[in-house]
Amino acid sequence: MIEAQALTKAYGGHKAVDNLNLKIAPGELYCLLGANGAGKTTTINCFLGFLPVTSGRVLIDGLDVAEKPLEVKRRLAYLPEVVMLYPTLSGLENLDYFSRLAGFRHRTAQLLEYLERAGLPAADAQRRLGDYSKGMRQKVGIAIALAKEAKCLLLDEPTSGLDPGASNDFSQLLRELTAQGMAILMATHDIFRAKDVATHIGIMRAGRLREQLENRGDFEAKELEALYLQTV
Repeated sequence: MIEAQALTKAYGGHKAVDNLNLKIAPGELYCLLGANGAGKTTTINCFLGFLPVTSGRVLIDGLDVAEKPLEVKRRLAYLPEVVMLYPTLSGLENLDYFSRLAGFRHRTAQLLEYLERAGLPAADAQRRLGDYSKGMRQKVGIAIALAKEAKCLLLDEPTSGLDPGASNDFSQLLRELTAQGMAILMATHDIFRAKDVATHIGIMRAGRLREQLENRGDFEAKELEALYLQTV
């Protein structure tokens, strides 16, 4: 569960996030749309504990981020727009290292299974990460989330810069994660990708959540685009 209760983050008199109420249950993928400066990344940084909230609460798996930061980190994984891993290590070595940091010691066979589940073939697992494409690096990031048994996943513009094939692969991976019961919050500009993968969609403007809708397949991407343009 990913939850914001009247979340407000202010800088002086400016409210970057204003009274946000949001709840994402296991098996749901919530796409947060909005222009630059709408408050999407600030919201994610509050969930990560990178920013203290001004008022309200943010919870991960029922735990208050401010009160239980270490316990929250054990249940949470984060994939930013640019995945920061060690370029001189292989994908397998990166996964092993970050799994150990999270307190898990997996055998090589298990690590390779996580990478394969994330869509990275075993033949690529032994290559230097510096030789990976962006899509391949993201797959290592997803494998880290799987290896640490994260219940919640936060994504910030994860499809930015991906080619269409890599974007489709990533969307399929997100569907599999939600099917496995992971709760996912994704901040994105990609309206069509949001329509493709989200169970729920929200549109932010000037720090406030202006529109919310459930994606039941009863509207087209062009309708969502029109609503987005009208809202922002």
